[in-house]
Parts: sequence; structure tokens; C-alpha cells
Amino acid sequence: MDGLVESGRSALRNALERVGRGWGRVQERRPLSHDLLESDDAYLVVFDAPGVRGEDVDVTFLDRTVEVSLERFRDFYDGYDLVFPGRGVSLSGSVDLPRDANVTPEGANATLTRNGTLHVEIPKRGGSSDVDVVEEDD
Repeated sequence: MDGLVESGRSALRNALERVGRGWGRVQERRPLSHDLLESDDAYLVVFDAPGVRGEDVDVTFLDRTVEVSLERFRDFYDGYDLVFPGRGVSLSGSVDLPRDANVTPEGANATLTRNGTLHVEIPKRGGSSDVDVVEEDD
């Protein structure tokens, strides 16, 4: 009977792992959720960026488009086995600013917050460049 129970557990773990990896791939294919805000002086794009560190984030601004790519890693926990690997690890997204946006990459900044959002602020004026990412202090 123990062999049957163990076979059932093994089959369940294998099924959960396959479903979890499939769900992770679905997340990687979907663009990051975001909000686009505008003030008199700048545009602010807020991306969901859970579980990443500043050095694992790339932000590029080109022709009124903000592009973000994230690489996150799974932490390992002593005494625990991964049963359902459901979080995607390579995530990306982009946002097109309005056609009439007159913006510049000079002075643009990106802040990774403790609550798992990435704030990309682009001043109004004109241009294209990479954007440095800083991590919010604790």
C-alpha cells in the first residue's frame, strides 16, 4: 500500500511541476502590467516588477517607447522542495507614450520600489537613450 501512495504522490508532484512550468511560460509571454501617468513636466510609467533586484532590470527609451525587461531568480529554501514552479523568470513589457509626447531621455530615471513596482519617469522634451535603474533603500 505504501508503494501505491508513494506512486500517487510522485505522479501528483510531476503533474504540479508541469502545470507550474506551463503557467510560468504563460507569464513570460504576457507583457508586464503597467500604468501610464502624465504631469505637466513628465510621464510616469509604473510597471509591476515583483521579485527582482535593480541589477536584473533593463530599461530602454527609444522613439517614445519605454521597454523593460526583468530577470528574476527563484530563491532556494533549506528543507523545502519546489513543487509548483509557477512564476515566470524572464518578464518584459513596453509602453508607447502618446504620439504628441515631446520627451527627452536626459534626466529620465527608473526606481525599483520595495513593494515590487518599477517607476520610470521621462521628462517632457525629446530624444532616445538607456535609462539607469536605482533600487529604493530599505
